[in-house]
Parts: sequence; structure tokens; C-alpha cells
Amino acid sequence: MATWPKTLDQAGITDPALRRDYSEQRQLVAHYARAEYTAVRLLLPAPLVPDVIAATAFMHHSDNLIDQGPAEERIAALADWESRVHAALKSGEADEPVLRTLLDTLTRQPQLRQYVEDFLAGAPLEVKTAGFATEHDFQHYIDGYSLPAFLLIACLLGDGAPTAPYVAGCRTFIEASQRLDFLNDLAEDLAGGRLGIPEELLTRHGLTRTGLTGTGKDGAAVDGLRPLLGDQVRQIRSGLSASYGLVDLVPARNRPFVRALVSIQGLTLRAAARKGTALLDGSARPQVAAALRVLAREYAAARRGRDTKSAVSGSGPTAGKTA
Repeated sequence: MATWPKTLDQAGITDPALRRDYSEQRQLVAHYARAEYTAVRLLLPAPLVPDVIAATAFMHHSDNLIDQGPAEERIAALADWESRVHAALKSGEADEPVLRTLLDTLTRQPQLRQYVEDFLAGAPLEVKTAGFATEHDFQHYIDGYSLPAFLLIACLLGDGAPTAPYVAGCRTFIEASQRLDFLNDLAEDLAGGRLGIPEELLTRHGLTRTGLTGTGKDGAAVDGLRPLLGDQVRQIRSGLSASYGLVDLVPARNRPFVRALVSIQGLTLRAAARKGTALLDGSARPQVAAALRVLAREYAAARRGRDTKSAVSGSGPTAGKTA
């Protein structure tokens, strides 16, 4: 793994002010998404790392603006942010590090612009969503917000603009991941007045949102929740299994990262399945040792790929030498 200064060098980021901006975004991402940051640093080629960090920082900054507080205030904050982003995109200038790094990334990754626009267009849906009446409503949320958010990162992993099969694969993955997030965050969401499991599924299992908030005293609700969780786990597992098809849709250099992304979601699902109805008391976390094994395995695969490329291109330590 290249040092951070060398990573910036390899990405062609030489301006001192921009290097400071990227370093600031790197610190922020490492703070709030340590596991994801570690995977990016270990598994992606150095020239791509600053771009992924810039896109991730932009997504997180945007999400923070609409994550807390009354809906009216969040809509107003989003409108102000959207105005500033569009002004920056139009002028090519910005006075905030998160936007300066985004603009610089766009010079190398022009396909990102469309997904920035799509993400902002879908953000009001996130503000207004406190739950889903039906599965159709959940699918609308995936198309309107979850997929555009994921494509901010995923569009950087291919060569150029994403193809239709790649976007379809991304949707399969993000649907399974979002369903897992809502399942795993059941306790936190219920406490905040939100529920990501469609109401029609609750009804099918004889459950209500109100009943789930008092499950500690309601044995009938626990009994009803158990088969619902089983159905959700099976559906998520099927989606994650299909998501491994994404690996073949990205260049070889980025495949270890994509495999790790899907595999770690699988570990989270396994932990959530083991926790079962106790998810009403708090989220499950994947076993650290298992996650480290995934990262170590994919890091070895990434190193093998880079060493092979180096030898073939004649840029490795034996370049220029004769047998």
C-alpha cells in the first residue's frame, strides 16, 4: 500500500492546497467509515483512491445535512446545498474543501457528474421517507435514492461511463445491502420513528410497528418477528449471492475491492441472522477476525494482480535487466 503522499502523487494531485483538501476529506472518511476506508486504501489502485474518498466525503456531507432535525429544516438545508453544488459545477470553483475535491475528481472522472446530479435529485426522497407501506414503495426508494448514492462510488470502479448491465448489477447489490441495513438497524430506526421493513410484511406476520417497540414485553410479537426475519435473511442472502456477478463487470484491478465489499456484507448478514429477534435491542456486527481474513485474502489478490501488471509492463524491479 502506497503512503498517502505517494497516493496523491500517483493520482496526479500536485497542487499543495488541493493535497490539503484531499487529506482533510481522507481524515473525515477514515473517522466515520473506518472499515470502508481501510478497504479502499488496501484494495484499490493508488491513483483511484483519492477519487473514491472525494466521492464518499461528498455523499456523507450531503447525507449529514438531511439526516437529523425536522423535515422542513432538512429540506431547506438540502435546497441550499444543492444550489451551492450546482454553482460549483457550473463555475468550476468552490470555497469548501469537500466541493473542491469533488470538482478536481471530475477532471479525471467526468462520468461522476451525472451521478452527482442524480443523487441530489433523489435526496428529497430520503428526507421524506419514514417507512414503506408496500414492497413497491421500498423499490421506489431504492431507485430514487439508494442506487444513485451507491453509483457515486460505483461509477468510479469501471472504465468510463457504467454500462446498463453494470448498473443493473449495482442495483442488485444495493437493494440487498439496503434491505440488510434496514433489518440490522431495526432498533435504532424504531426509536427514531422510522421503519425500513414494509408495513405489508408486518401485517402478513401479524405484527405492527407499535407492537415491535414493546417487544420486550410482548412474546407474541417476538414469535411473529422470527419468521419475518427469516424471510428477509433469505431474500438478502439471495441478493448478495447474485451481487458477485459485479466482480466480472469491473476491471481486474478493482475486483478484489468489489469482492470484499460483497463478502463483508455477507458477514454482516450472518451476524444479523445469528442475533435474530435480539436485533430489537441493537444492531449486529460482523466478526472482526472474519472481516480481517476477507481483507487479507483480497489484499493478497490485489498484490498479485499489481505485481503481474508491473512485470508485464516492465516497470517492476527487474525492468531493464537481462536474464
